[in-house]
Amino acid sequence: MRTIILIILSLFCSAVLAAERPNIILLVADDMGFSDLGSYGSEIQTPNLDLLAEHGLRFTQFYNTARCWSTRAALMTGYYPQQIGADPFKKGTVLPKWSPTLPHYLKPLGYQCYHSGKWHVNGAPNVVADGGFDHSYLLNDHNRNFNPQNHSYDDKPLPPVKAGTDFYTATEITNRTLRQLDEHFQNDKDKPFFVFTAYTVPHFPLQAPAQDIAKYKDKYLKGWDAVRSERYNRLKQLGIVLCPLSPREETVGPPYPQNNLAPLGGGEVLLPLAWDTLSEEQKHFQAGKMAVHAAMVDRMDAEIGRILDKIKANGAWDNTVIFFLSDNGASAEIMIRGDGHNPDAAPGSAETFLCLGPGWSTASNTPFRRHKVWNHEGGISTSFLVHYPKGIKDPGKLRNTPGHVVDIVPTILDFAGAPGRTASLPEDAPPFSGVSLAPAILSGKEVQRDEIYFEHEGNAALRSGDWKVLYTKTGEQKPQIPAAQSEGTADWALYNLAVDRSEQNNLAGVEPEMRTKLVSRWRELNRQYRQQAE
Repeated sequence: MRTIILIILSLFCSAVLAAERPNIILLVADDMGFSDLGSYGSEIQTPNLDLLAEHGLRFTQFYNTARCWSTRAALMTGYYPQQIGADPFKKGTVLPKWSPTLPHYLKPLGYQCYHSGKWHVNGAPNVVADGGFDHSYLLNDHNRNFNPQNHSYDDKPLPPVKAGTDFYTATEITNRTLRQLDEHFQNDKDKPFFVFTAYTVPHFPLQAPAQDIAKYKDKYLKGWDAVRSERYNRLKQLGIVLCPLSPREETVGPPYPQNNLAPLGGGEVLLPLAWDTLSEEQKHFQAGKMAVHAAMVDRMDAEIGRILDKIKANGAWDNTVIFFLSDNGASAEIMIRGDGHNPDAAPGSAETFLCLGPGWSTASNTPFRRHKVWNHEGGISTSFLVHYPKGIKDPGKLRNTPGHVVDIVPTILDFAGAPGRTASLPEDAPPFSGVSLAPAILSGKEVQRDEIYFEHEGNAALRSGDWKVLYTKTGEQKPQIPAAQSEGTADWALYNLAVDRSEQNNLAGVEPEMRTKLVSRWRELNRQYRQQAE
């Protein structure tokens, strides 16, 4: 009898503890620029995400890894992608045994884990079997927004979507999340949940429902120079940035060679030239592209609003932590993939394949330099929202402490009441590369860290305090071993981000000892991380 009573008490205590753990929602956009949200200076209508900002927190110095798959690997493991063989990724690579994905830590704490949308954690290809989620809708077609051909549920393939059906990726990703939540509230309402909803917008191809595009018709004929200036002024008024506005880099185009772009016609522009120098055909073509990009962000926000309504309707609002970020900066890429591009079709429709390109990417990443792939601030900076009514005591404020996507796992585990590891790991498992941001979120404390490391396709950077060293790959060749590993520091720039996050004033000649110190540290970390992945 005593044993039975103890078991009952244990189960009761476990249920009470689980009920006290917060629900957690991680929302991720794809290729969205730093200033694409209304709460970060944009003219795009994002009322739902702006609501999270108004009643939550905005981080001003939060970083990703400059690329989709590497960011997602970091988000799910708490390690830099170079540590776990995720960047560069080689076919057949699997995550190390000491690096399980986030659900493997949360499930021992009683969490139900749900995924919907993009995954792209290459070392754990099966979201349920490898990633540890209870249920997953995986959209693995990144070339079509209206009729994807490759998607699955719980690791089992679904039929391709036929052209002409009432389907849009952002809407379907949300529909699947809502169904998962409905099942949770019906069957597991006493358990906390972790929801990872990863949108594929506004990643190319620029495609959106016609009614959403119509909201932005002709809005961008003013051009990217005017939009950048307006966004920059709003960012300063909001107190989000203090640095100067970077100039357009008119010689920096897409990061990869361009082939077979003839169907795009004479309206496409491969360089971010002054808007006033473009022809009328180019202006209308470019303004049309940005209208579709804005519509994609607008639609994502509306879909997120449906998720928020579901949480509120089920009484889970106050005890749910919501995170929102983008996997990299806006993209300067221009290419045609998928089903090709029909120049006679309406821009943004299923028969078109348009990309944002360097002109509008420069505007989306206001006020920073460069784009996705680069390790300049434009490639690695993202808006970052945190909303938690039960825990945030000063809603609407800014948080200036630097953060990185490797911080997400330790932060979530901190909120879940388990700041350590809950999964069974080898004894030699390295500590998380990230740090918990919970103190910054809950009480505004500055989070202490030694440095933040970056590397992607030969581009490299290290931030330590307000100092940042930066190496920029030249040419189109993708080196397996970054040229930044070679001896010497002459090709590295040095910036003081406290006053120059737009990276205009290279201080390498003024502070050579600081540059040498940081470059040496980057090389030390780079060797260490790549050895861990072997």
